Amino acid sequence: MAGDTDSIVLEHLRRIRASQERTELDIADLKSRVSGLEQVSGQMLAMLGSLNQRMDRFEDRLGRIERRLDLVET
Repeated sequence: MAGDTDSIVLEHLRRIRASQERTELDIADLKSRVSGLEQVSGQMLAMLGSLNQRMDRFEDRLGRIERRLDLVET
């Protein structure tokens, strides 16, 4: 009787260990994916910052053109 109980407990422990190993692999995969997303988001933020600077310069240039052509009231 005790042998049956021991084998049942061992079988459950093996299943728990296998499940834990799968979970660890999933977590490692998720960590690498998040790391990749962080890199991409950092690059996107740098690009957006550059685009914002260019738009600001265009806005300044357009303002100067409008003033020279007297298209806006000063």
